[in-house]
Amino acid sequence: MSSTPAPHGRPPLHAVQVLGSGGAGSGAHVRSLAAGLVARGLQVTVCAPQQTGEGYAFTSAGAAFAPLWARPDALAVAGIRAASAGADVVHAHGLRSAVLAALALRGRTTPLVVTWHTTCHVEGARGRFLRLMERRAARAAAVVLGVTSELVDRARLRGARDARLAPVAVPAPRQAPDDDEPRDKTRAELGAVARPLLVTVGRLETGRGLGVLLDAARVWRELDPEPLLIVAGEGPERPLLQRRIEEENLPVRLVGRRDDVPELLATADLAILPSRWEARSLLAQEALHAGVPLVATAVGGVPDLVGDAAELVPYGDSAALAGAVARLLADPARRAELTTAGRAQAATWPTEDDTVAHVLSVYDELAAGG
Repeated sequence: MSSTPAPHGRPPLHAVQVLGSGGAGSGAHVRSLAAGLVARGLQVTVCAPQQTGEGYAFTSAGAAFAPLWARPDALAVAGIRAASAGADVVHAHGLRSAVLAALALRGRTTPLVVTWHTTCHVEGARGRFLRLMERRAARAAAVVLGVTSELVDRARLRGARDARLAPVAVPAPRQAPDDDEPRDKTRAELGAVARPLLVTVGRLETGRGLGVLLDAARVWRELDPEPLLIVAGEGPERPLLQRRIEEENLPVRLVGRRDDVPELLATADLAILPSRWEARSLLAQEALHAGVPLVATAVGGVPDLVGDAAELVPYGDSAALAGAVARLLADPARRAELTTAGRAQAATWPTEDDTVAHVLSVYDELAAGG
């Protein structure tokens, strides 16, 4: 336990963070949260799959790390239960992590905090199962923190005793180099020296709007110069997407998972977010921080997040998406306006300190029996 005194003259809290794959920005959030809590004198343990732990380097933030089995669930539950013995609070990020943490805390009085970073929109048997998991997670939690008002409303609908809107910040972006050499080198490696570069980042799965994005790419073939779309990420849709790209000769490259997304975005002329639903999109935040003009679907928490600092289009409308991109590529003055507006909008978002302070206030409230 940390020797640094915690606020209010009481011993430092031990907070256990439970995380899955770290998607939807949750991994970056937990890494930032862990560092901030440790800096304030808390003992923090992160429970996550080994690959997630290695990817986000939680121990470098001062947290202890307890690797979890990804499957079966019973082993993950046992791992969370062991890691949270004697903890003052357990904080689960994401729906599956919340349900596993709730099972692990059965018979204990340790309060459970759940942060909902995103949700899925599915029908049929999967939709019914999702709603069941949402109810179990919402009702087990002492407090549910939703990153958008829509998620807060959803938690209340599922029976949450206490659901609140939570400020969630992404880590501050690294300072971009002053010279153009690294940018030019990256563009050369991607094959976009003398053509516009478009970038999207995310898991390659249903609901990300990637099929619609490829439909739009057919239109971009008519532009001169023809832009190149880079898609960074992995997922089950990759074989289908690659087949379409090859069969239709689309100006698109799938580059897999990247560890240099901020640098990749910094080279782009435009960033694109074509998803069916997003909360506080990590891609949107990174793009606006970097001053990269953004075209995004007007879904979920995106309009509130970006304000007037992005071009918004309806989900599923490939013509609208293609048209917005084409207009921006032809209008450098509008791109410059979006760059300025994007950085101004990013300055209004919660900081990492805001996020940590809010979460710590919730922990303090629960520890005091509030």
